[in-house]
Amino acid sequence: MDMETRQIQTKINLRSVGEEEESNVIEGYALMFNRQSEVLGGWVNFRETIDEHALDNADMSNVVATFNHDQNQVLGRSGVNMELSVDNIGLKFKVTPTDTSYARDLMENIRQGVINQCSFAFTISQDENSEEWTESEEDGVDYNRVIRNIDHLYDVSVVTTPAYPDTVANVGERSKKLIPKKIDEEKRQQMLFEVNKEILMEDI
Repeated sequence: MDMETRQIQTKINLRSVGEEEESNVIEGYALMFNRQSEVLGGWVNFRETIDEHALDNADMSNVVATFNHDQNQVLGRSGVNMELSVDNIGLKFKVTPTDTSYARDLMENIRQGVINQCSFAFTISQDENSEEWTESEEDGVDYNRVIRNIDHLYDVSVVTTPAYPDTVANVGERSKKLIPKKIDEEKRQQMLFEVNKEILMEDI
């Protein structure tokens, strides 16, 4: 299963530990349950929500905290200097960044309100019940997707980019992979035809 990333705009807090005056802990929600996403996809447009039990069996044993999903800008790791906890709102993280120049710069940008978004990278289980697709009645939206079983959580990240990371450059292949297999076969084939046509046009 391909790794996916999702970004949400949520309040990120800085706070102090002990008697230190300078805020040195970053905390916030990397994901929230039962909140409808922006419209995702390309030729196949969908909204998604994450079920409140989606993390019940997720592997969160080795999760890193990063800035902009950059593995060269690691802020922490679960079990070392980051705590992860699941409540009725979603997945909360609390990290005390290592003392690096990029971490100090990041905390100043958070303090000034310049950066205020979080993201997470994950895969879902191969189990057919791990996600549910239903046709949408919303104009411009083909399906609603509910994620019920996240298999592995790879990272939580403080990010600068807006809402969701899908771009025109990668939307073709991604949409092709996300076309649900359980829909009417004739409709599915037509969608695949349209996606393949768009990919070919990009190569001309």
